[in-house]
Amino acid sequence: MLRTISLTGAILPGLLFVVGFYFTFTAVQGNNGLFQRIQVEAERDRLTTELERLESQTTRMEILTLRLSDNYLDIDLLDERVRNVLGYARPDELILP
Repeated sequence: MLRTISLTGAILPGLLFVVGFYFTFTAVQGNNGLFQRIQVEAERDRLTTELERLESQTTRMEILTLRLSDNYLDIDLLDERVRNVLGYARPDELILP
């Protein structure tokens, strides 16, 4: 005897497969999927590294600003900045390019 497959017997497994495939695809590729999460974590790591670099640069600038302030004047730093920015040199110094 031949067994006939009813229409609902063929459609239901196919429909369940399509729904399962959709949810699996969305979990991997969707807006909140695995790939998006990996991209967000990589961006977070990059921005954290940049933040640390900027914080250290800000700290360095604050120290240099303090050393050139009226309350605390570092003569060596002032001399270095004048030579660097204005191009001053002592008469007995040799300037090498």
